[in-house]
Amino acid sequence: MGTYRYVALGDSFTEGMVDLRPGGGYRGWADRLAEHLAAAGGTGGDDGTVVEYANLAVRGRLLPRIVAEQVPRALELSPDLVSIVGGGNDLLRPGADPDALAEVLEDAVRRLRAGGAAALLATSTDPAAAPLLRRTRGAVGVLNAHVWSIAQRHGCAVLDLWGLRAVADRRCWGEDRIHMTAEGHRRAALAALDALGRPVPAGLSAAERDYRTPLPAAGPVRRRAALAADLRWGRVHLLPWVRRRLLRTSSGAERTGKLPEPVPVLRPGAAARGGEGVRAAAPPAR
Repeated sequence: MGTYRYVALGDSFTEGMVDLRPGGGYRGWADRLAEHLAAAGGTGGDDGTVVEYANLAVRGRLLPRIVAEQVPRALELSPDLVSIVGGGNDLLRPGADPDALAEVLEDAVRRLRAGGAAALLATSTDPAAAPLLRRTRGAVGVLNAHVWSIAQRHGCAVLDLWGLRAVADRRCWGEDRIHMTAEGHRRAALAALDALGRPVPAGLSAAERDYRTPLPAAGPVRRRAALAADLRWGRVHLLPWVRRRLLRTSSGAERTGKLPEPVPVLRPGAAARGGEGVRAAAPPAR
């Protein structure tokens, strides 16, 4: 019986906001991907492989800090697979340079690949319909193009969120309009599994396997309800974000990765008896 270790790097998207676990904390696409990998035996063969998982992502992190803090720790953990997703927070800053961010990302990918890990990158979603993010669309598109080029040069898989039109539905996004709901993270995890060329766990129904088909059409939103939602969003989410920018602080300033040490991921049968697939537990000797 072997061990397959997956380490996730990044910001709030990889931390899992705002995909809440019933018992508290965030789940997210990376946790879900780890669970899918465990269900399929890590490398795709049901050979008893134990999947271990660590998540070093911290909300609010800029890409240079992700690379400076999380990449060295990931290399220490000797992973088989690393996902590294970042740059979205950087592009919200005035004067952000997607070409410079691409250089930072490629340096990180080069180091991770030299360490022997397979790498999973991701494009950003299309911000065309997002009021706060729409102005970054050109820079996001440039960085996405770099992501594909970096992946081609270094043999990486790509989670193509820009091309996953099903997550453009507002029901895939939380009240803050920046982070995905459980449905968005569910679809992202399956798309990542597909990008890695891994089989979908046999225990999932046809509906649970489907991540490309859009949700059924939603009914129209009344103008008054839409205005009330916009006002609440501005008060609860936009103003605190602006305040943090003015104070040059981050929502994750005092935080560390949510799962800094690798833990074994329970397979579906064990998870049914003991809880969620990803849970804090003492890792087996490697």
